[in-house]
Amino acid sequence: MSCVIWWVRRDLRLHDNPALHAAVQTGAPVVPVYIHAPAEEGVWAPGGAARWWQYHSLDALACGLVEAGSPLVIRAGESLAELRKLVAETGATAVYWNRLYEPARVAHDREIKQKLREQGVATASFNGALLCEPWAVRTSQGNPYRVFTPFWRQLAARLDEQAPLPAPGRLSGPARAPRSTPLTGLGLLPAVNWAGGLAASWSPGEAGALARLEQFRDSALTGYESHRDDPARDGVSGLSPWLHHGEISPRQVLAAVRERPGAQAFTRQLGWREFAHHVLFNFPDCPEKPLNPDFEHFPWRRDYQELLACWQQGRTGFPIVDAGMRQLWHTGWMHNRVRMIVASLLVKNIRAPWQDGASWFWDTLVDADLANNSLGWQWAGGCGADAAPYFRIFNPVRQGERFDPDGDYVRHWVPELEAVPQRYLHQPWRMPDVMQADCGVRPGRDYPFPVIDLARSREEALEAFRKLRGR
Repeated sequence: MSCVIWWVRRDLRLHDNPALHAAVQTGAPVVPVYIHAPAEEGVWAPGGAARWWQYHSLDALACGLVEAGSPLVIRAGESLAELRKLVAETGATAVYWNRLYEPARVAHDREIKQKLREQGVATASFNGALLCEPWAVRTSQGNPYRVFTPFWRQLAARLDEQAPLPAPGRLSGPARAPRSTPLTGLGLLPAVNWAGGLAASWSPGEAGALARLEQFRDSALTGYESHRDDPARDGVSGLSPWLHHGEISPRQVLAAVRERPGAQAFTRQLGWREFAHHVLFNFPDCPEKPLNPDFEHFPWRRDYQELLACWQQGRTGFPIVDAGMRQLWHTGWMHNRVRMIVASLLVKNIRAPWQDGASWFWDTLVDADLANNSLGWQWAGGCGADAAPYFRIFNPVRQGERFDPDGDYVRHWVPELEAVPQRYLHQPWRMPDVMQADCGVRPGRDYPFPVIDLARSREEALEAFRKLRGR
């Protein structure tokens, strides 16, 4: 009997999985296949934190598929070559998958469809990652959007109330399972175990995603609009890693929160995720090049490497920034408000290229997503879609005082400042000597002095921007 290959990618779930659902609907045995191909041309290989998550997510999916009746087949190699081998081994007559939207993936998928069809294998791809395809929303002139608000206005009007697809019941597997590479052989886990903080913070896999969604919906959604900028509070969904790895779909999230208090503000954030993919699909160079080409000539600081290292290590001397960078290193995640603050310091005060910040986030975030990461860093750099103007420079002291007014976030991630009085917590270098002695914290000894002068670096950034505009 012929079978259908479900090509598993970043759709590591059984619920609301269009490709899996379509494969089951054929009535043929289903062969779930994951192909590890990080070296394919043009593809952005996942960073270390994302690979850790991927390992545990694949492990969870593999367990779920064993229970469902058709074990996950794992292969390593070039995608088209491995699919062809599996077609020959299983006699598969079709290959189904859910679409990815990174530029290299789009090109590879187009080639794979063509080559498989040439050898008589049916192919079909589905939207399992977004609420709307990135080519479907257009301006009245037929162009892609560069500004979020009109994009969201049009997209929000298109959102339907179609229920998410159920998980399949018992899967019919092939009579003989194809050869499978052990998950441990893919090299996803770090050789030196630095991921203890990640393991303590997250539960990768579909079950973890559904549990987190339920927790957020029942406890934090109502106060979302009021508390989403408070990094010390568990006031955001935290679903980004599960959404990125496809352990839950945005349609599942939307269905769970719809009609509940707080849903409107939260759904708008899902819209930003859609916008990021819209921008990446329509402007495929944006992970590396500014959307505004004028910024290709921006006069970045030349001697920024030492400052970049301080930023990466969470020792800039600005507590809210250091708290964010340490949270990132320990958990693989950072609160969105703090992401904006740390990015502003790097790109505008330190004046390091935004690509350096994007690269660090790519390697350290468990939710490292090419679309979201690129949009966020170009926003911070003032050079992307709907970006903050370059002259909008966050002051990390004022930001800390505003968004961490009680100091709970800083004290948790920068414990050496725990005894510093709140008045000086976000600028400890200003503490009088007697107060330094009282609390046992001496800037320059127990905690770094600021690595850069905020006022002078702000003026230098604005002058650099004026030179750019004068070109």
